[in-house]
Amino acid sequence: MFRVTRRSLLAASLASPALAQTGFPNRPIRLIVPWLPGGSADHLRLLADLASRHLGQPVVTENRPGVSGTLGPGLLAQEPRGDGHLIGQIPITAFRIPAMMRRPAFDPAQDFTWIIHLAGYCFGVVVRADSPFRSWDDMLAHAKANPGKLSYASPGMGSSPHIAMERIARETGASFLHVPYRGGTDTAQAVLSGAVDCTADSTSWAPLVQDGTLRLLVTWGATRAPRFPEVPTLREGGLNIVADSPFGLAGPKNMDRGVVRELHDALKPALMDPRHLEMLARFDMPLRYMDSQDYGSFARQLAADEAAEIRRLDLRMD
Repeated sequence: MFRVTRRSLLAASLASPALAQTGFPNRPIRLIVPWLPGGSADHLRLLADLASRHLGQPVVTENRPGVSGTLGPGLLAQEPRGDGHLIGQIPITAFRIPAMMRRPAFDPAQDFTWIIHLAGYCFGVVVRADSPFRSWDDMLAHAKANPGKLSYASPGMGSSPHIAMERIARETGASFLHVPYRGGTDTAQAVLSGAVDCTADSTSWAPLVQDGTLRLLVTWGATRAPRFPEVPTLREGGLNIVADSPFGLAGPKNMDRGVVRELHDALKPALMDPRHLEMLARFDMPLRYMDSQDYGSFARQLAADEAAEIRRLDLRMD
C-alpha cells in the first residue's frame, strides 16, 4: 500500500510545479480567435481540440472578429493579470494598428504574456493568365519604367500586402498604384475584371492559379510554397524580404510562468500533430514555431519594426 508522506508530496510538487502550485487548469480555457469562423481560422479549432487532450480541460475557441483582427487581443489586454484560462491569437495587425492610432487600446510590447508562436501565411502577387507580365522581373521592370502606373489590389490600407508592396517599392525603386479593397474575394475579382493590373494577397487566389485563370509571379515566404514549387520567392529575386504575417498565442500580461509552461507544453505537441500540420499545409501556412522566451523577444522587436514602418508610410486610422 502506498503511503502519502510530506516527503512524497514535496517530491511531487518539485516534479510538477505548475500543477502542484496553481492547480491549473481547473476549468475550460477560452481561446479567442479574432476572425470569423471558416477558412484558415479553423486550424485554431483543431489546435484547441488537440491541446485539450494534453491539458485535461476543454480549450474552447471563441470567435471575436473586428477592428482588423485587434478586437480579440484588446480583450486579452483588458485583463490585469491572466490566470491562463483566457488566451488568444495575436495577429500581425495587433502590432500594426496601435501604431496607427493616437490612443491605442493596448501596447503590443507590454500588455501580453507570450505563450507559443505558431505559423504564418503565404502571400504572393498574381496577374490574369493573359497578362503581358510573364514573370515578377517583367512586372518590376514595368513599374520602374512607368512610375505610378502599375496598379495592385490589396485587402486594405495597412494590410500585410500593402506594407510589403510599399517596402518592395522602396527597396527596388519601383512605383506602384495601391488600390485597397475589403478582402480576398474582392481583390481576386479586381484583377479578374481588369480593374487592376495585379493582386497582392494571401492564398485566396490559389484555386484560380491552379485552374489557370490567374498566374502567380512570386511568393513572399522564406522558402518556396510547397503547392507552387515552380514559383520563386522575393529572396530568390535579390530582395531580403519575408512577409508572412507571423502569429502565435498569448495571454494577458503578468501570467504565472508555471502556467505559461503548462500551456506551451500542451500546445506544442498539438501544433506538431500530423493532423494539424496537414491542415496548415492545406492553407499554405508555413510552420513557425517559437517557445515562450523566443516568441517574447521576437514580439518586442516586431512591435518596434512595425511601428517604424507605419511612421515611414504615415498611416493613420484616427
